[in-house]
Amino acid sequence: METTAGKPSSLRNFLIRFLLFGVLVIGVRFAYLIAVAGESCNIGDFCFFSLPETLSFVIASAGPLAVESASVAASPELYTSKDWINGVRFYSSAFHDLIAGGYLSPESKSLCVETPTGRDVFALREIGVKDAIGIAKKAAKPLVKFGRGEKIPFSDGTFDFVFSGEDSFLQSAKPAEFAAEISRTLKPGGFAVFHFANPKDTYSFNSFLDLFNCFRVVKLHGLEGFDSSMPYIREIVLKKECRNGASKFDDGYSNGKCYVPGYKHDLVKIAEPLIEEEPLKPWITLKRNVKNIKYLPSMADISFKNRYLYVDVGARSYGSSIGSWFRKQYPKQNKTFHVYAIEADKTFHQQYELKKGITLIPYAAWVKNETLTFEIHRDPGEHVEVKGRGMGRIRPLQSSGKGEFDGEVEKIRGFDFAEWLKKTVKKNDFVVMKMDVEGTEFDLIPRLFKTGAICLIDEIFLECHYNRWQRCCPGQRSSKYEKTYDQCLQLFNSLRQSGVLVHQWW
Repeated sequence: METTAGKPSSLRNFLIRFLLFGVLVIGVRFAYLIAVAGESCNIGDFCFFSLPETLSFVIASAGPLAVESASVAASPELYTSKDWINGVRFYSSAFHDLIAGGYLSPESKSLCVETPTGRDVFALREIGVKDAIGIAKKAAKPLVKFGRGEKIPFSDGTFDFVFSGEDSFLQSAKPAEFAAEISRTLKPGGFAVFHFANPKDTYSFNSFLDLFNCFRVVKLHGLEGFDSSMPYIREIVLKKECRNGASKFDDGYSNGKCYVPGYKHDLVKIAEPLIEEEPLKPWITLKRNVKNIKYLPSMADISFKNRYLYVDVGARSYGSSIGSWFRKQYPKQNKTFHVYAIEADKTFHQQYELKKGITLIPYAAWVKNETLTFEIHRDPGEHVEVKGRGMGRIRPLQSSGKGEFDGEVEKIRGFDFAEWLKKTVKKNDFVVMKMDVEGTEFDLIPRLFKTGAICLIDEIFLECHYNRWQRCCPGQRSSKYEKTYDQCLQLFNSLRQSGVLVHQWW
C-alpha cells in the first residue's frame, strides 16, 4: 500500500518541477527580449502588445543615438490613436519635403527637441532616417529620452539635423538658452527646423532670428497643420554658418554705432502721434495722453526674448511710477520683468530695500563717472512733499557756482549710464525705459546714440523738461529749465526718425 501511494506523489512533484522550469525559460526569454529589443515587437514572435500592421517600428541599434532599454514605455494605445497617426503622416510629408530640398538625408544624425509624443521621431525613422532620437521632460522610450531644450544631453556638434515642432520653442521659459543648446549640439553646416503657430509679426520673427547669431535663414514655408491647436504652421529652416563659440554677424553696436532695423521703424509708424502744439495746461494734456499710448507689447509678440527689464531712470519713490503704473498698467504678456530703479536721492532708497524683483542703483545717471551736485528745486507755490521733497536736478561741480542757487544742494555720485546699459543689457533682452531726469535727458539721449546703447532699448517713456506754463501762476513759465517745448519736440522727433519707439511722458 505504501508503494502504491507514493507514485501519485512522485508524479505530482515531477509536474511541478516541469512547470517551474517552463516558467523560468519563458522569464529568461522575456528578459532577453526586453534587453535586446527595447520593448518593441520586432524580434521573434513574443509580444504582449503589437503596433498596427501599417506602421513598422524602425529602431536604430547602433551608433551614438542607439536607444537604451526603456524604463518608461509609451502606452500601446497611443500608437493607434487618430492624433498619433495624423501626426506621423504630417511629419512624414514635411520631412520628405526637407529631404527633397537637401536639408535632411537618411544619413543625418537627427534630434527632435521637446517632443511630447515622439511622432516626429517615429516619422523620421519611418522614412529612413534611422539615427534619430527625441528628448522631452517626460521620457517615452524607445523614441524619446529624458532631456530639456535648455540643457540638451548630447555633446557639442553631435547632430546634422535638429527639429523643434509643436511650438515647443515658443513655450520655453528660456528661449535664449534653448537656442544656445541647439547651436551647440548642431554641426557647422547643419540645419535647424522650427514649426510655429507664431511668429505672426516681423518684430517677433526678427527677435527669434536674433537668438541665432551665426545662422542664416534658408527657407520660410507655410504648412497646413494636423490638429486644431495649430491649424496653420510656419516652417523656418536655419543653417549653421560658424563653429561653436564664433559669431558670424556683428551685434550692430559693438563699434560705438548701431543700426535700427526696418521692422522697428515700422512700429514707430503706427505709434500714437506726438503732441505738436505746446499745451497750455501740460499737467492735464500729457496725463490724458497716456490713454492714447500704443505700447509695444500691444502691437507685437515679445516672446522671443532672453530677459525682460524695466529701467526707471529717475525713479524717485516706489509709487511714483514702478508701483503705480508699470506693475499695474504696462502690458507684459505674462512675462516677469526685473526692475532697475536708478535714483540718486537717498530720501527714497529705503523704500526699495524689501521690494522683490527690484535692483536699486543709488546714483545719478550721467554721461561719465564723476561727482555731481544735486540741487532741489521748487516752483512758486510748491510745498515740501510729505513722502519726499522737491524734484532734484544734477549738475557738474564746475558749473554749480555759489550765489546761483539758494535751495538744497548735495554732492552725489554720477555714473556713465550708457556704458552701464551696455554692460548690463544684452541684444536679446527686452528693455523698457522710463526717463524723468529733470532736464538731463538733453545730455543722456545724445550719449546713448553716440555709444550705440540706444539700440538696446525697445521702448522709451520720456518726460522732457522745458520752461512750461506754471499751474500756480497763470501767464508765468517755469524758471527751472532753459529748453523750450519746440526743443523737446525736436528730441522726440529725432528719436522716432531713428527708429526708436518713444512716448511723451508726464
